Amino acid sequence: MARNPLKIAVIGGGSSYTPELVEGVIQRFEELPVEELVLVDIEEGRHKLEIVGALARRMVEKAGKPIRVKLTMDRRSAIQGADFVLTQLRVGLLDARAKDEAIPLKHEFIGQETTGAGGFAKALRTIPVILDICRDIEELAPDAFLINFTNPAGMVTEAALKYSNVRTIGLCNLPIGTRKQIARLFGVDAEAVDLEWTGINHLNWVTRIAVEGRDVTDELLRRAAGSAGLTMKNIPDLGWDAELLRSIGALPCSYHRYYYMKEEMLKKQLQELQESGTRAEVVKKVEAELFELYKDPELAVKPPQLEQRGGAYYSEAAVNLISSIRNNRKDIQTVNVRNGGAIRCLPDDASIEVNCVIDAAGAHPVPPSTPVTPQIRGLLQVVKAYEELTVEAAVHGDRDAALQALTIHPLVGSAEAARKLLDELLEAHAAYLPRFRVREEGRT
Repeated sequence: MARNPLKIAVIGGGSSYTPELVEGVIQRFEELPVEELVLVDIEEGRHKLEIVGALARRMVEKAGKPIRVKLTMDRRSAIQGADFVLTQLRVGLLDARAKDEAIPLKHEFIGQETTGAGGFAKALRTIPVILDICRDIEELAPDAFLINFTNPAGMVTEAALKYSNVRTIGLCNLPIGTRKQIARLFGVDAEAVDLEWTGINHLNWVTRIAVEGRDVTDELLRRAAGSAGLTMKNIPDLGWDAELLRSIGALPCSYHRYYYMKEEMLKKQLQELQESGTRAEVVKKVEAELFELYKDPELAVKPPQLEQRGGAYYSEAAVNLISSIRNNRKDIQTVNVRNGGAIRCLPDDASIEVNCVIDAAGAHPVPPSTPVTPQIRGLLQVVKAYEELTVEAAVHGDRDAALQALTIHPLVGSAEAARKLLDELLEAHAAYLPRFRVREEGRT
């Protein structure tokens, strides 16, 4: 049982997801005695931060917990002395996400927030900001853990691990969501389901599935074929093909639909673009409705409408991880960490997403017991190479690395198309990419 009070800083505290995190902190207060919860945002997010902060204070007051909720625009004061720093930020806000999604679609490529050209653009904007935060943590809270939820989580985590000394763990709600979906499929509690993961963030495979100690991998693959519900809210629910699953021998994560069903997913995205706009535009409407709810002075709980936002189980994943570190639990959770030889076909310094033992020192990867087969290894190594190049491009403003990253990505895969996409994305996000401007000016 943890004894000393905790300080948690949330960078991007004005996010619509924050009430779910606050709920989790309240529910687990006995094992996580949070004394100070600091929500920090940028000036453009002040209005949302004030709305979310007021709701957070009402939630804490209703629960009767002695948690001080502080709001600030001063990131350094928020980080000062923190035990955990959570990042859930979006550089360029939803307007930038809309460009990430719309520009690739204009060229008839998948337009998605974390995958392909859209995820590439988001990584270029995001990684420098995360590394700035890491420098603050190194100075002001050197013993803190950085728990990163910011997408693309795998590349952001890899950049922090390679270019800072901060104890960084990347977190995604997909593994915990998949576990709960499989539990519902078998009619058991989630605690009865054990999954072995192999891969990287948003490109991972469940290679072994056990329910109540019984290996049900083959049964699950048969039942998953054509099944609805085995996906995330932000990914079209196209059923898996039975022959595809059998030939892989593992359950692909929801994001694999962009690779294994590329033509169908592109067609679906183009149709949705005509009918309702980009996913970012849909999320804008959902967020506007949520913040109207959050303004209600009588509201003192997380509203159920938040589940429409697509971030289900965010709080559970985050609080589980923090509690296991704080209380030295030595349990197993699926997170993003430095490879260190756990997946031998990937570089040691790559970020991977696998089962890890969580203790007071952080997350320690457990090498998967099932071999990395060629059908997994082939796609995994190509996308990881793309991620390595993208991290280098983001850190150094390296156009050559950026061009090669897009060229080798399976959802682009053409040098000429990559050049056009790169030029358009760099121009669209020029305000957030000063490193590229400096490099280009240096060449002239």
